Amino acid sequence: MAVETVTKVGFIGLGLMGEPMALNLARAGTLLTVWNRTAGRTGSLKAAGAQVAGSAAEVFDECDTVILMLADEPAMDAVLERQPTGFGLDIAGRTVVHMGTTSPTYSKRLGMDIEAAGGRYVEAPVSGSREPARNGRLVAMLAGEAEAAAAVEPLLAPMCRQTQYCGPVPGALLMKLSINLFLITMVTGLAEAAHFAERHGLDMEGFLAVHDAGPMASDVSRTKLHKIVTGDLAAQAATGDVLKNNRLIFEAAREAGVPTPLLDACYALFGTTVQLGHGGSDMVSVLEAIRSLKA
Repeated sequence: MAVETVTKVGFIGLGLMGEPMALNLARAGTLLTVWNRTAGRTGSLKAAGAQVAGSAAEVFDECDTVILMLADEPAMDAVLERQPTGFGLDIAGRTVVHMGTTSPTYSKRLGMDIEAAGGRYVEAPVSGSREPARNGRLVAMLAGEAEAAAAVEPLLAPMCRQTQYCGPVPGALLMKLSINLFLITMVTGLAEAAHFAERHGLDMEGFLAVHDAGPMASDVSRTKLHKIVTGDLAAQAATGDVLKNNRLIFEAAREAGVPTPLLDACYALFGTTVQLGHGGSDMVSVLEAIRSLKA
């Protein structure tokens, strides 16, 4: 009689997106161990049945698969104790799943280092913001060795409504950046349209109603325009994070010799938005940068 093996999953990084993602795993019955650099964010996971580790090393010691949902490349390197000679953590035999957003070049090199240390590496960035993360409605893009990606895919089901395999690393991150290019330019265009309507004295509730009933409406545009009209700047996707995505897309485009005229304008506007003090506000606060311009 075959003995069923149970995969122990680690989750590191309980920020704006990571916390609801990990909660969905815990509530689905995943054998989950979590760790966060800010310990105060682990309470909800403990209440949901997850084990709280005392360190990242403890997560790696106990888990077969470790999901990283970290803010940036320095955070990734710090958590993994990555050094020129290898890793401070025991990577061998583990699958490391990178669900955050970093540069494709960084991810490719990280994957090579993990595999050289005897581990397996899968990219799995997601499309969606905090609300889809809460509802388990994210879309994951997977890249890496096909067998490793296929093994990871079922673990993502409590967090994601759909997955798409994107080939070798860094295919998933390049796919994510392609989608984010559209998202950034779309939301910026929506904010500019709202500003145009506002400055012409139109009834903004009427503007919202016409938009929502028309062919241009989508789940994202309905949500974002409602936030604009009601002045709700609570972050679903924070402006500072969007600026980081702008930069990553810009750099990847320049490396490949790809022009990005619309994104370049958005890059400048989101930079101004952060300078105006809205780095922690939702990305619709790009409207404040548009309002600051003169015709």
